[in-house]
Amino acid sequence: MQLTKIQKLTGQIELLSGLHIGSGNTEIHIGGTDNPVIKNPITQEPYIPGSSIKGKMRSLLEWHLGVVEITQGQPLSFKHLNDINNGVKEKAENLIRLFGGAPDSNNNDDLVKKIGPSRLSFWDCPLDPKWVTEMNEKNLLLTETKMENMIDRIRGVAEHPRNTERVPATAKFDFNLTIRVHDNEDLLDTVLQGLKLLELTGLGGSGSRGYGKIRFTGLKLDDQSVQDKLETINP
Repeated sequence: MQLTKIQKLTGQIELLSGLHIGSGNTEIHIGGTDNPVIKNPITQEPYIPGSSIKGKMRSLLEWHLGVVEITQGQPLSFKHLNDINNGVKEKAENLIRLFGGAPDSNNNDDLVKKIGPSRLSFWDCPLDPKWVTEMNEKNLLLTETKMENMIDRIRGVAEHPRNTERVPATAKFDFNLTIRVHDNEDLLDTVLQGLKLLELTGLGGSGSRGYGKIRFTGLKLDDQSVQDKLETINP
């Protein structure tokens, strides 16, 4: 197996609705929000962690392939391949090629060598500097606080008020993904399918309440546009 090239998939993620990816902050600050978004500790600007994109995209592709019941909710790995029928086994192997599979001592060494190392590297996505400048010029904040509550069905009274910090719609993030290509293989279609599934289901928390709807724009693979190819995918 030979590493033949490393491709760069770049573009932007545009928010069509507010995005919340939590920071895990358990402290309570006076005047702060109950549920803040993750921010760069130096610039205090929100960003999208590469791990959030990878985890959601991998999960969606495994659901789409129909292997989640076989893996019992665990990430697809080498140990699951023997239980997958031949009709989807090659696609399952490709998912492990892309995302990795944590081989153990019980795995077939030939299979591990055949699949090789994980191909994808997901990088954190910072805010587009142009969008930040536009917000600053308008004296607007980079995040919003959304108030929510629960309504008592009988009394019609709002209860349990809470507030959640979100990055507002229209925000743009710079997207950057690298693909390691071995032996001139072509796994781009699977990657684009994963991005399309993200567009259809969203990122971050509270998707059932309208959060996290996104779209990818200006996608290029090594400076060659693949945006049209993404638009034609219908998973």
